[in-house]
Amino acid sequence: MKKIFLAVSITALILTVILISLKAYYVVVALIAGTLIIGYREFWSLIRRRKLPPVDERVRENVGKSVRNGFIFFAVATAYLMLFFTINQSINPDMVHVMGGLLLSGGIVYLLSYLFYEQAEPKLDERGLRMLKAFLLVAGISLGAFIISVFLHNVISGLFGTEEPVFFCIAVFVSPLALAVGIVGSLAIFIKGLSGKAL
Repeated sequence: MKKIFLAVSITALILTVILISLKAYYVVVALIAGTLIIGYREFWSLIRRRKLPPVDERVRENVGKSVRNGFIFFAVATAYLMLFFTINQSINPDMVHVMGGLLLSGGIVYLLSYLFYEQAEPKLDERGLRMLKAFLLVAGISLGAFIISVFLHNVISGLFGTEEPVFFCIAVFVSPLALAVGIVGSLAIFIKGLSGKAL
């Protein structure tokens, strides 16, 4: 874990120097913030105790799960943005801002995942974990349905030259509503888990 922490810190430092030389200041801020979020335990321990925190099997497992979640989020968000900007030719994104947003949001997903595995997961019973997985599944399916619906709506409208209503309704009404239900339900269970009230 110490080697991983040092590798992440050194890589972030090298990337920061390169990005400053390219005048990509927004990405520098996002990179530094993301690194601080990812290594907050280590940095806090170094500031207070001048040594890295102890790493047991539980911490190693939680870090591994959190890195996995952050990577999956980063990959899915990148794929979604690539699809969105490919379909919407009228939007010309500033890739510096997009990359900065991805780095920062990836770090936040890592932090929330770590907090969940470290604090909330043990306080959720089997039923609570099942409900949480169901809400997260609803959120994930609705996000996938939104992406597919936008793509199919644009393809069908482009091929036939008419407005296609079914996929439009799914993308504009059904998917956002299901995503909201999934996120709100997941957050409610997550907060109850943090407060120690097992479901």
